[in-house]
Amino acid sequence: MAEALIPAWTGGQAALFRNAPLKFAHNLAHSGLFEDEALAALLDRYPADLFDINLFDFDAEGQMSMRTGVRGTAPGRQVLQGVKEGRLWLQLRAVQANDPAIGALIVRAFEGISAQVPGFRPVQLTGQLIISAPQAKVPFHADAPGVALFHMRGRKRLWIYPSDERHVPQRRMEDIMLKAQTEDLPYSLDMDAAATVVDLEPGEAVSWPLHAPHRVENLDAFNVSLSVDYQTWPSRILNGAHYTNGLLRRAGLPVAAMARTPAPARLALWAASLGLRRLNLAPDKIGSLERSFELDGRPIYEPA
Repeated sequence: MAEALIPAWTGGQAALFRNAPLKFAHNLAHSGLFEDEALAALLDRYPADLFDINLFDFDAEGQMSMRTGVRGTAPGRQVLQGVKEGRLWLQLRAVQANDPAIGALIVRAFEGISAQVPGFRPVQLTGQLIISAPQAKVPFHADAPGVALFHMRGRKRLWIYPSDERHVPQRRMEDIMLKAQTEDLPYSLDMDAAATVVDLEPGEAVSWPLHAPHRVENLDAFNVSLSVDYQTWPSRILNGAHYTNGLLRRAGLPVAAMARTPAPARLALWAASLGLRRLNLAPDKIGSLERSFELDGRPIYEPA
């Protein structure tokens, strides 16, 4: 019998999934797909347009600045070594579609979760393989889809915050859906008082409620994680409602608080978003981020 990728949960864990931060065990790393040799080979063959290569800098108040790079021509083994020696955060997008073995692993993992959570049936799964340096950090941000983060190598700490107006204002979430801004959000150190802090070791995973903001710090070790975005029909409807509300707000029309918007109204807003997206009323400002450095084969992976 094949090893269960998601060991059996208690009833309490199943109740927490999607409703609160939840740490749970997994066996994905036993596949061998996340060791150096396999990662280097994956980097060599991965489409360059699906690389995100970021270098984050933080000041004493936790404020972030980011530089973004391009893949360049460096061989996979050298890219991997460069990540280990620097402060880079490397993400391979859409890994479920570009590596069949990892894609199959994602499907099996979510079958294991669905078997334990009544009514949980994701309609879309999208994987991002995250390879990051010992000193790498990811700033305070909120994701549009639901997320489960499966940790493979190294040690990582997450701060997960409430998805309320204080931490993720509705106007900001609307802008994220419109791609008028990145997923990064305004942050101040005093917000940490409301955060749930989760440390991850290899073989552990964490999930959190939809749109809950979070930030991440590696704990002085090279890290490999698989982040899986999942969409359900309720999350699609909610995100579509935010999209339509964002356009209404831009037009100067009144927008109700989403928490007070009943399900039928959310459904109508989502239905409207299907047509509005085709009109391209909100140009994508994310795809045109300036790339300021290249992984060009040099041993030091820092901007010139």
